[in-house]
Amino acid sequence: MILYRFNWQPSETLFEIGDFGIHIYSLMFIVAFGLGYIIMRNIYKNENVKIAELESLFTYMVIAVLLGARIGDVFFYSWDYYKDHLIEILLPIRENPNASLFFGLIDGYAFSGYKGLASHGAVIGVLVGLWLYQIRHKYQSFIWLLDRITIPITIGGCFVRIGNFFNSEIVGKYTNTDFGVVFINNNETLPRHPAQLYEVIGYFILWLFLRRIYKTDKRNYPGYLIGVMFTGMFTIRFIIEFVKEKQGGIEDYLPGLSTGQWLSIPLIIVGIYLIIRSIRKGPVTNS
Repeated sequence: MILYRFNWQPSETLFEIGDFGIHIYSLMFIVAFGLGYIIMRNIYKNENVKIAELESLFTYMVIAVLLGARIGDVFFYSWDYYKDHLIEILLPIRENPNASLFFGLIDGYAFSGYKGLASHGAVIGVLVGLWLYQIRHKYQSFIWLLDRITIPITIGGCFVRIGNFFNSEIVGKYTNTDFGVVFINNNETLPRHPAQLYEVIGYFILWLFLRRIYKTDKRNYPGYLIGVMFTGMFTIRFIIEFVKEKQGGIEDYLPGLSTGQWLSIPLIIVGIYLIIRSIRKGPVTNS
């Protein structure tokens, strides 16, 4: 990909009606969940699992991803702000003295959509949500479910980062060259690394790799797919963090690496452990 001072000034919303608007970032989440459902439906059909079981799983995952990602952002990156704005943690609003909601019925807040979402928090949310789901639906093991959701999660990550790009957020550092993207929405005139697009490319390649693995007998090695996803996704994240602007959070107390890197290290280690463990234990035909 070659960019040469590409000026980026997108609209964050498709259209607005009154106080509300359809944000492109939110739309990317809808696309990610919709595509994820289609992928999982094909997996269930391929492995002769009742599609009816997928409906409940989809509900669990939507709630788990959004809740986990939001809480992750609050505590990993933005607690200094949210400790004084608790009402904004779970509501898509932002304090704005010059705005009002619900056609003037509530003053001092503006509809913002869910911009603050952390991928590491989403991972925790998915693990908890999937564990709660498996307690009630025991048609397959917890690790079987984890292995299968790696494919939709990875491609979903691509769309989330595209949404970040439209929001001109999670930007890269200045390139100090004529290469890069100028985020005009942020009132800038110098090019930055399009870190969001770097992640899109990385996650897409990882998604293709996971799809290929799934078509081999490695899908019968419990923990192998989720191990590859953890190792690949968070290695990509760790590397790209070097060209991202700092986002605060843990890095303010643990200097040397960014918050994203500190949070990625344990997941990379877990991923490597799962790969080694799955290879040592070998395949299981009925997880």
